[in-house]
Amino acid sequence: MANMMKRVPVAEQEPKVRAKNFEEVCLGYSDAEAKEEADRCLNCKNPKCVVGCPVSIQINDFITQIKEGNIEKAADIIAESSALPAVCGRVCPQETQCEGVCIRGIKGEPVSIGKLERYVADWAREHNYVAAKAGTPNGKKVAVIGAGPSGLTCAGDLAKLGYDVTIFEAFHEPGGVLQYGIPEFRLPKTRVVGPEIENVRKLGVKILTNVFVGRSITVDELLEDEGFDAVFLGTGAGLPKFMNIPGETANGVYSANEFLTRNNLMKAYREDSDTPMKAGKKVVVVGGGNVAMDAARTALRLGAEVHVVYRRSEAELPARVEEVHHAKEEGIIFDLLQNPVEILVDENDWVTGIRVIKMELGEPDSSGRRRPVEVPSSEYVIDCDTVIMSLGTSPNPLISETTKGLDTNRRGCIIAKEENGETTKQAVYAGGDAVTGAATVILAMGAGKAAAKGIHEYLSNK
Repeated sequence: MANMMKRVPVAEQEPKVRAKNFEEVCLGYSDAEAKEEADRCLNCKNPKCVVGCPVSIQINDFITQIKEGNIEKAADIIAESSALPAVCGRVCPQETQCEGVCIRGIKGEPVSIGKLERYVADWAREHNYVAAKAGTPNGKKVAVIGAGPSGLTCAGDLAKLGYDVTIFEAFHEPGGVLQYGIPEFRLPKTRVVGPEIENVRKLGVKILTNVFVGRSITVDELLEDEGFDAVFLGTGAGLPKFMNIPGETANGVYSANEFLTRNNLMKAYREDSDTPMKAGKKVVVVGGGNVAMDAARTALRLGAEVHVVYRRSEAELPARVEEVHHAKEEGIIFDLLQNPVEILVDENDWVTGIRVIKMELGEPDSSGRRRPVEVPSSEYVIDCDTVIMSLGTSPNPLISETTKGLDTNRRGCIIAKEENGETTKQAVYAGGDAVTGAATVILAMGAGKAAAKGIHEYLSNK
């Protein structure tokens, strides 16, 4: 009999093999493994996991259907709450959300909710089963700006309520961060992202690419001239932050956003790609979040020796434990409690190294983490030819600058109510990273759901 306190392990590519390819690391559960893991669920009468899910998937119900072998029904239950289950099952930080409050986890390991969601979504895709259905048309039009997680979720929910929804996307491919930010080895584009987006299209949602709202057309024009009854802003946060240290504008310095976009959306990692990319022989990634791990592991697969420089200790790393674990397995070198002070360059302004200073942890700051403090006279140089800055992102100000009556906060984020996405401009709603700053896929999806509900209430009472 299986050990009910222990998770059913999931198969993965061997570290030495996967470090040299862009194939997906995690291979997922088989039918038998999924059934065995589902049997660990206690089917709580008061399921805390549902409360821990930002999009409120009825987790205990879909897991019960896996136990009983009703995978179609499990897919139906998930589809009621999530437009992107195969994505969420792969990239959501379940350990701090649904799995973090799993009752089974009190005395043992929590149920692998994310891996089970992925199993159901993959099963549905492989069997051409589409769970969500469009609602009866109600004659009202909504424009969604941005085809990322929040936009796709908002559009999908509104389509299920009968709205005529058009998504306007600036890039040539829809998906937002799913396309350009998360690497192929964590989230396959053709096999996973494409079909998830196609399921949103099957609800009747129209997706127009290469439309840069704020330049090609404005929000005000969509409302006043194009006949849209409401607009949702899900434009994300794609403006990278830098440290403003000497040498930061040198050749060979990338923002993680640019580095990942070139590799993911523009396929620079492929030999037949025309996208220019200097991967470097020795790469330093500055930062400790999930994006830093993605950039580091991508650079490794391009043949570089990769160092992650982070100013706090491993205990304070904001990246998911699973991502740090995978990075270490693959050979990423972590230079912790160190912080850059200068990027060194040659006579042609190409990177030759990065000067760092050692840090130690002092008292906690406003985030609750211990504040890093410089150790005097501890500077030294790490030789490298490429530096990737992964210090977070902020929203592009174009939308707010071209939309009358749309207020932002001091960080440039759109001001919107958390419960319904309502902004300071009538008929305009917003959610995701454009409101919160850079966060997670699932939180953006939760905001998209909340905004869809808010838009529906507004237009139903109009």
